[in-house]
Amino acid sequence: MNSKELLAAIPYKQIKGELPEKIKYLTIDSRDIQPDSLFICIAGYTVDGHDFAQRAADQGATVIIAEKPLTIDNATVITVASTSRILGLLAAKFYDYPSKLLHMIGVTGTNGKTSVAGILHSMLMELGEKSALTGTIGFNLNGQLHPSANTTNDVLTTQQMIARARDEDCSHMTMEVSSHGLILGRLAGVEFDTAIFTNLTHDHLDFHGTMEAYGHAKALLFSQLGQDLANRKQAILNADDPWSYEIAKMTPHPVYTFGIKNEAQFRATDIELTHEGTRFTLECSEGKFPVQMKLLGEFNVSNALAAIAALYAEGYKLDEILKALAAIAPVEGRMQKVELEAPISVFIDYAHTPDAIEKAIDAVQDFKKNRIIFLVGTGGNRDKTKRPIMAEKASVADYVVLTTDDPRDEAYDSILGDLETGMTHSNFACIGDREQAVRHAVQQAEPGDIIIFAGKGHEDYQIIGNTKYPHSDKEIAIQEAMKKFQ
Repeated sequence: MNSKELLAAIPYKQIKGELPEKIKYLTIDSRDIQPDSLFICIAGYTVDGHDFAQRAADQGATVIIAEKPLTIDNATVITVASTSRILGLLAAKFYDYPSKLLHMIGVTGTNGKTSVAGILHSMLMELGEKSALTGTIGFNLNGQLHPSANTTNDVLTTQQMIARARDEDCSHMTMEVSSHGLILGRLAGVEFDTAIFTNLTHDHLDFHGTMEAYGHAKALLFSQLGQDLANRKQAILNADDPWSYEIAKMTPHPVYTFGIKNEAQFRATDIELTHEGTRFTLECSEGKFPVQMKLLGEFNVSNALAAIAALYAEGYKLDEILKALAAIAPVEGRMQKVELEAPISVFIDYAHTPDAIEKAIDAVQDFKKNRIIFLVGTGGNRDKTKRPIMAEKASVADYVVLTTDDPRDEAYDSILGDLETGMTHSNFACIGDREQAVRHAVQQAEPGDIIIFAGKGHEDYQIIGNTKYPHSDKEIAIQEAMKKFQ
């Protein structure tokens, strides 16, 4: 891109040096420099990009954007008030505002983001659309999965992914939107058409401080739909969560509601849960319709309703929507049944909040034959206030294994001690090493038992210290079940 055209998109304080004719690449990582790059110095939590500006110039960056004084002789230095804000402006301009050419769907909430986003992506593809998805599981482009670092990526990576979806002729892109991403401005330049709210429950209070602040962070997605009523946009809200009534005030665009307990425009009744799938009756303005899906649990009924409401609001026909829902597979790592040649049932789930743990156990109660064994862990150096509540919710199970989930730099005993205070019965074990904990859960199982491994879901690693080590609840459980029941 012509450098003058690109830099016309930003306010700046000073330019030292002459601008090159073209900028071919934007980056915030000095290890990722290509010829004719523009390097933006971002001051992060652990690393300050300003410290790597000279290295970036030496490796071929022709323009450096900084918010601190820099003396660099072999690159043009542009000083701005805030590089983090400038990054969004530059990224959107450089990739030619790609979100304007796709239908963008944002999904936010404490629990259910991954499931709703995954359900929508799968249903869109079943409906014949080219679709992209980004979130906790990674970047899925028309069925091809690529890894990503965060639920909501940095603003530059986000624009790069949207541009790639545009270039692959996708009609839709669905994004999981975290409260951290909203607060930290990672969605700058993303023009959403549909915003979905799943729920608000206890999580991330180490970052937000209070539930009110946490709720207002989620609500930013809806205020960011903007005030332009000439463009068709919509908010999809969970009528069973009281925060929806506050969020509805944040946008002038049409609101569609879904729910199970409360009156809603899309409501599920007569819910039947089995270990193979779920049936319910959908009640909406067009009448009552039988629905069948492969997704497990009442919480997935709520997630499916959100997807139904979103697609209906976009103009898809209801019969086509329900047909697509019936065809899709469960989202990976979200109450996913593990196929075993053993007389037990095993599920892996991402549940890592008190509410999600409660819903995971509820999901299997209707087809419980013997005991429910529940493994629950929590991350180190994160919100400690939710730990006893998580264990209390897990106590509904007949036997509980308390363990860790990415312990990072926190001692096992510290994490397990916080969890243990919430237990309401004595049928539990404390095992800090997660692999040993998974094996122990399987070893305790008897024919007819149900085991739920919560916290890791699809993830194939465990963070200890600052290092990721290979770890899969699913694979370890399969190995141990084969040994026990062969």
